[in-house]
Amino acid sequence: MSQRPIELHYWPTPNGWKITIMLEECGLPYTVIPVNIGKGDQFKPEFLKIAPNNRMPAIVDPDGPDGSPISVFESGAILLYLGRKTGRFYPQDERGRVAVEEWLMWQMAGFGPMLGQTHHFRIYAPEKIDYAIKRYTNEANRLYGVLNRRLEGRDFICDAVSIADFACIGWAKLWERQGQDMEQFPHVKAWIDRMLARPAVQKGLMVNKEDRNATAPRDPAAQAILFGQTAR
Repeated sequence: MSQRPIELHYWPTPNGWKITIMLEECGLPYTVIPVNIGKGDQFKPEFLKIAPNNRMPAIVDPDGPDGSPISVFESGAILLYLGRKTGRFYPQDERGRVAVEEWLMWQMAGFGPMLGQTHHFRIYAPEKIDYAIKRYTNEANRLYGVLNRRLEGRDFICDAVSIADFACIGWAKLWERQGQDMEQFPHVKAWIDRMLARPAVQKGLMVNKEDRNATAPRDPAAQAILFGQTAR
């Protein structure tokens, strides 16, 4: 029986890439529904029904656990769902799962948000605030140090490639924008190269690539939407 495509509500950002990478790695069929975050698509009522936090990505799986559709929002929750659904990139044993979950939560709570703030204050903020730039650039540096120690003697963040790697790579590949020097972090540098050499990762990063520049985050109107509370 053929599997119906998963509906992916997506824009090409590090959080969106997590899911396209996972879908490509699993070989799952999917269709992309663009959510133009620079134009306020994330505030449309139909999107809020499946993503009440008005953030993409979100998915609708027509073949849910009980055979009926299920929607999932939050990139980490989507990765966990797809890992359970496919039995891939998410260990079956409890110790293995705990390790993957630890590093997935680390990404969700720290690596992603702090690097996102680094991007904001270094690149997008309408005024340059030296304290904020230094604060978040230094925190990004600390987090890369944590990851570098973890990757010493390892090919991947856990025992095998997993959803933890997929969660981190889209953020880590943007290290230059975060004011980092990968020569400080040789194990992270080797891991980035290893991950970016994977065909499925390459395909995931290319999904709707042309839309990335269309976000226009430096445009005041787009900033009001991206960094404000509601659509304008």
